[in-house]
Formats: sequence, C-alpha cells, structure tokens
Amino acid sequence: MSSEPSQNGDSPAQKPLHELLSSTLVDIYVGEENSHYPLHEKLLCHHSPYFTSIFHNSANKASRTKEYGLPELDDNVFALFVGWLYSRAIRSPEEEKDIGPLLDLYFLATKLDIAALETEIVELVRAFYHANETYPGLRRVQYVYANTEADNVMREMMVGSVARFLTLSDSIPEHWAKALKKNGQLSVDIIRSIQQWHLEARQVPDARDASVDRGRR
Repeated sequence: MSSEPSQNGDSPAQKPLHELLSSTLVDIYVGEENSHYPLHEKLLCHHSPYFTSIFHNSANKASRTKEYGLPELDDNVFALFVGWLYSRAIRSPEEEKDIGPLLDLYFLATKLDIAALETEIVELVRAFYHANETYPGLRRVQYVYANTEADNVMREMMVGSVARFLTLSDSIPEHWAKALKKNGQLSVDIIRSIQQWHLEARQVPDARDASVDRGRR
C-alpha cells in the first residue's frame, strides 16, 4: 500500500451509476486497523481526481497493485464517504451533534478533491443553522480553521455566520472575546466578511459625529 499527494481537478459531469460500476475493483485500506474497502475503480476515479492520480499513473506502485492505504483516516468517516459514493446521498443533520461527522466528511472530500461533495455538505450545514435559527459555535469554527486553508468555502460560510451573530448581539460572549484576542486571523476574517456586506455609509453609526447616537449605554 502506498500514499501520494493529490492533484486538483474540476468536478466531473454526472454519469449514471451503472456506467461507473466497472468489473475492476481497487482495494482501499483505512485507519490503524486497515479496514478493507473494495471499491469500483471507475466510480472512485470518476468522482475523485485524487484517486485518478494514484490508480491511473503508471509511475505509482498503487496503479499496478490496485491497493492504496489511508491509515490516517477515521474508519467511520470513510464509511460515510463510501455511502455517498454509491448512493450520492447524505443524511441531513437533525441535531447540532450531527454536524461533527459532516465536517469530517467535508475535510475528506477536500483531501480527495471532490468538489461536488464539498458543496453538498456546505449547503447541508448552512441549511441546518438557518432552519434552526442558530449559529456555529466557537468549537465548530475552531475545528474548521484547524482543518482548512484560507479561502475555503466552509470556513467562509462559518465566519460569515459568526460575523452576523456578533454584529447583532448586544455584547460579545466572553468565550468569543478570548478566542478573538488569541486568533488574529479569525478577527480579520470576520471584519472582511462584514465588509462584503457592502453597507451604505448611512447604515453605519459615525463615531466622529457628536449628534449621532453611537449605541453606548
């Protein structure tokens, strides 16, 4: 079993499942226990440029052996991915605790270069918070920051949500205040998110104008 870096690629056009169930299988081994997942090679590579670069590259040993190992991955997360791979469906979160596994699946989709899956998960998470009139908590935001890079769509969605939450709040919760002091990048990203609202000047209190109520009590 071997491991190679991915190559970025665009989302593939949709194809019926039966066209992607080729006779050739590849063996994926996941986690410390080397859980075995025999998957259809054509289906896997159709959705993932990461695996295409592995199994369709004659210079790679994995391309010849049709075996590949992902020992760093959580078995449960990969099982969610396999479920999506064959059904193209993800269960919508019903409780906040359901967001955690979705985020882990999102990070895997990012690793495997599966843009369609990334987009689907972002929309599920966005819809959950909107439907429940809640916002991502600090721990969720910190977890996303720890596992994504700048300009990541999930990160931007969460930061934009937090920017709205903090702007509409009467005060900054203590745990958020401490986090913003420690994480300068998060603070900057929140300001950038607010700038993207493109507010008109008349909508923003002017602290320089003595005749304007600046919201102090």
